Amino acid sequence: MHVAVSAFINGQLTNVLIDTGASQTVLDSNRIHIFTPQTEFERSNQLSKGLGTDSMESFHFTVTQFILGDLVLEEMEVTLLDLSHVNTSYSELGLAPVDMVMGGDLLIRYRAVLDYGRMEMVLTVP
Repeated sequence: MHVAVSAFINGQLTNVLIDTGASQTVLDSNRIHIFTPQTEFERSNQLSKGLGTDSMESFHFTVTQFILGDLVLEEMEVTLLDLSHVNTSYSELGLAPVDMVMGGDLLIRYRAVLDYGRMEMVLTVP
């Protein structure tokens, strides 16, 4: 079961996939134009793995503001990855495209509790 939530990135409504198996939070490099006019990004020195692919090139991006419920983060560093394979699968299932995958870095930091029975996620916001 995939859990997706709505959030705001730089003031734009976005679809965020919650992935307890992902180590880091990533934005789709194909959809980044929704959130910034920026077109050049700093290349990461590491290749990313996972999300159903082998290694892929990644980039750094700073989200000016991320809002998910009561959680408001300013100047949040994320990785940009090509999530087209995820969005192709979602399209075939009639689901909305994913802009961001929220991974363990944020889930652990904000002590996320997922209640699948209630379809709720609780974050501890300081």
